[in-house]
Amino acid sequence: MKQDIHEYLAELEDIPGTRVFTAKRARAGYHLNQFAMSLMKAENRERWKADERKYLDEWPMSADQKAAILARDYNKCLDLGGNVYFLAKVFSTDGLSFAEAVSTMTDMTFPEYRDMMLNGGRPAAGNRSIKGGY
Repeated sequence: MKQDIHEYLAELEDIPGTRVFTAKRARAGYHLNQFAMSLMKAENRERWKADERKYLDEWPMSADQKAAILARDYNKCLDLGGNVYFLAKVFSTDGLSFAEAVSTMTDMTFPEYRDMMLNGGRPAAGNRSIKGGY
């Protein structure tokens, strides 16, 4: 029997600490991600650094998306449709490495996160299913 697409997509939400970038998230985050990509240009980075709020207000993003960016709440950005690879433009503009920025999405300091990753990453046990508890 063929699985219903909605059931399949719902299963993606069961991965602890992970937000799969689905078409639904892509649609919700379109302008958020376009803003982030705009930071590839030096003149836009300078405008952003000069007045973050003013620059953000040029983009038709939701108030929640703008607040998440201003707070550098990257988990919230992901929830609201942000793509981590696009958000990397914000990390870079702030002078953070990808690993430093991603560590802010965990309950670890950067040195703790770095050490965890160097030692093989998170254990599979307890990180495979929210509802299944494994």
